[in-house]
Amino acid sequence: MIVLITGASHTGKTALAQRLLEQMKIPYLSIDHLKMGLIRSGHTALTPEDDDALTAYLWPIVREMIKTAIENRQDLIVEGCYVPFDWRKDFDEAYLASIRFVCLAMTDAYVDAHFDAIQAHASDVEARLDDSGCTAARLKADNRAVTEGFLTAGEALAVIDTDWNTAIETLLSTL
Repeated sequence: MIVLITGASHTGKTALAQRLLEQMKIPYLSIDHLKMGLIRSGHTALTPEDDDALTAYLWPIVREMIKTAIENRQDLIVEGCYVPFDWRKDFDEAYLASIRFVCLAMTDAYVDAHFDAIQAHASDVEARLDDSGCTAARLKADNRAVTEGFLTAGEALAVIDTDWNTAIETLLSTL
């Protein structure tokens, strides 16, 4: 089984992947680690700020890693924001049967009510060296874009509206 976790920045993708690792004993791949490895090694001139271009650059690699894991009957959690809205077109039904898709999305009301907590938990699993670009306005805009894009593509979302832990526990009960 592949668990593909995506969503906007600061929604808890890595925290969810870590929780699944601990509960299900399934390893996870952080697309951010792949991104930084390729950037730091000089294999791309892209920067961490080039989100759209990074999705186009990283997704073909991630997609083929997912296919390889499925073919080898290996369980894997893949998490990161560089998943295109139309990701399903890259897999036939045999592959799709092995993929559980999760998209985390926060509502504007959640961001407004919990922005301080979002910032306080931003480095729970991995240290963020510079999180100065994290503003409530940016989080809301990012979440709206992710929500619109994946809903338009016909995907279901795990909406975080009042309590992150409750939303995650509900989600975990469905995996």
